[in-house]
Amino acid sequence: MKQSFFSFLIIAAAIVSLNNVNAQSGYKLTKTFHVTSSGGWDYIAVNPNSNKLYLSHGTQVNILDKATGDSLGVIPNTTGVHGIAFNNALGKGYTSNGRINTVTVFDLKTNAVLSQIATGENPDAIMYDAFSKKVITCNGRSKDLSIIDAATEKVVATIPVGGKPETAVSDNAGKLFVNIEDKNEIAVIDLSTNTVTNRWSLAPGDGPSGLEIDVATKRLFSTCDKLLVVMDATNGKIIDKLPIGNGTDGAAFDPATKLVFTSNGEGTVTVVKEVSANEFKVIDNVPTKKGARTICIDVSTHKLYLPTADFEAQAAGEKGRPKMIPGTFQVVVLEK
Repeated sequence: MKQSFFSFLIIAAAIVSLNNVNAQSGYKLTKTFHVTSSGGWDYIAVNPNSNKLYLSHGTQVNILDKATGDSLGVIPNTTGVHGIAFNNALGKGYTSNGRINTVTVFDLKTNAVLSQIATGENPDAIMYDAFSKKVITCNGRSKDLSIIDAATEKVVATIPVGGKPETAVSDNAGKLFVNIEDKNEIAVIDLSTNTVTNRWSLAPGDGPSGLEIDVATKRLFSTCDKLLVVMDATNGKIIDKLPIGNGTDGAAFDPATKLVFTSNGEGTVTVVKEVSANEFKVIDNVPTKKGARTICIDVSTHKLYLPTADFEAQAAGEKGRPKMIPGTFQVVVLEK
């Protein structure tokens, strides 16, 4: 009797363990915001201090109510815009304008354009680092970073990174980590000296795009071709490699739930659970929509936002991205 009961406990524990491994995130597509203006897109961003969602969109930035999708305004003349960043302490926002090599500075309350700042060539991702009080652009064509003083709105340093910088994140303590897309590595930047101090290989990761950081556990999450590479932000050691969907170009991280999200252009979001600093599990692949390759998270509501569109059918064997159907730009919303 005791032996049978013991065996039952082992079987029950195994079932519970299996269910935990296969547990889903609970996320699903709940709504779609339609934006009728024309143009392509890249990054999307939500300002955690407001109800505004910002969409890079061709020659402008569309601003939506993050709950309803209603239009709240436009930031004009941001030709080739890639990303949007926020400095809530100064009440300013910033856009990286890839085709005109500038950053647009705008008022977060009124949306009024305040100034333009010249950068390196083809500024792509943009971020604001509250620790150093700097705005930073990743310049794809000139293969460097523009470091902009937020107070003076002047470029105070240009940092060559030896390859195409795709995305940057901060440890909030003076270090910057940058995905170098064509070198399959992460460059480590010391913002006190504006120099590259380390280069860490992401191999076997290829073509790194999205990048996130868990500051608490000091873990970097780099989205590569069908692979999420988890790296120790203190020494560059690869902690884990996890399978993700195809065509990813972005990542998001929720520090409250310890979930990492990769936006896959094939039409899924891969959800990875950070069980501990050294243990990670893929727990879900949530259906989204084809073309939804970039992503942002609202950490106050845990909702995910992904821009995409409807596309023309491709002929058999046709390569490259399909053509967008004009007027079909949209944002899909994922939530629990």
